[in-house]
Amino acid sequence: MSKLKLALLGCGDVAERDYLPEFHRIADRAEFVAVCTRTNERMRQAMARYNIPTGYTDYRRMLAESDAEAVINLTPIQLHDATNRAILEAGRHLYSEKPVASTSAVAAQLAELAAARVVQMVCAPSIRLFPQMRYVQALLAADAIGPVYSARAHAHFGVPPWAGYPADPTPFFARGAGVMMDMGVYPLHALTALLGPVQRVTALVNHVLDEFTVKDGPHAGLHVPVTADDHWQVLLDFGRGCTASLAVNNVVVETRCPPLELHGLAGTIAFDPIYVQQPVDLLRAGQEWETVQPSFLHSRPGRNAGPDHILGVEHLLDCIDGRCAPQLGIEPARHVLQIIEASAYSSQAGRVVEIT
Repeated sequence: MSKLKLALLGCGDVAERDYLPEFHRIADRAEFVAVCTRTNERMRQAMARYNIPTGYTDYRRMLAESDAEAVINLTPIQLHDATNRAILEAGRHLYSEKPVASTSAVAAQLAELAAARVVQMVCAPSIRLFPQMRYVQALLAADAIGPVYSARAHAHFGVPPWAGYPADPTPFFARGAGVMMDMGVYPLHALTALLGPVQRVTALVNHVLDEFTVKDGPHAGLHVPVTADDHWQVLLDFGRGCTASLAVNNVVVETRCPPLELHGLAGTIAFDPIYVQQPVDLLRAGQEWETVQPSFLHSRPGRNAGPDHILGVEHLLDCIDGRCAPQLGIEPARHVLQIIEASAYSSQAGRVVEIT
């Protein structure tokens, strides 16, 4: 069987840290035939390091000239609307880093475009495929902790500046991105995968930090304005009496609370939906806490630490090959954008907002 031809759009921190080092796991099914990034230097480095034959600094030229059948879009958040639209218009299959679009309305337009071009579209984050998420889903399906009516989650991005961060952090704090769009999507995807769609939202959203200065690394001394809201407190109503609280911010140094906790009438599940090396803690009523180590959660070899994002790209290959129906389609991603929009509006209007 011939390998699927891929193009890599964006070769920054997330590509170098999470995607490219794990690509060997699917190299028997796909190959990179092109890479596109903003600078010639980074383009040449990626071509040499990962044996990619063709490089570009203009993604429209890449789409016009490359024979890639699918594109892995790892560009900054603010570019997703334009780049994803161009990829789909070019008739390429698409894997998009999160969030898939700036608004739920744009996400709906992208869904229509993908259907019109008859191409597959897979949307990050792929955490519902992570081993710990699959294990927790199995626990809930087996009624291990009884009916769940309460949950809590957080995505604390750390108070900037981030010690030792090697890249320019400015895009993370600029309008159009921010902590909710960059990190809040993780617990939102996890909660909606486990508990279903959100029906109502109430939230308080604040802007705490105005600026900071990078203290170390290649960008030491860089002044970074914080123009995106950086402190979100959200209540999510899933209906049937089930409610979750979510904190997403850049104003917490550290916490001892688990990133996600589900409270059932017969027990509790506490775990980290992002980092695959973290165990799942399970409490059954009348018993002691049980810790399930990550090695028992993997059904096959995977990443040993960090988020296993390459599972999302593998899922795209499975969808293209017809091995499975999309589990990471645009509808879950669009719903998460609806929740974020409803949260922002709830804070502005001072009331509960329903999600249709």
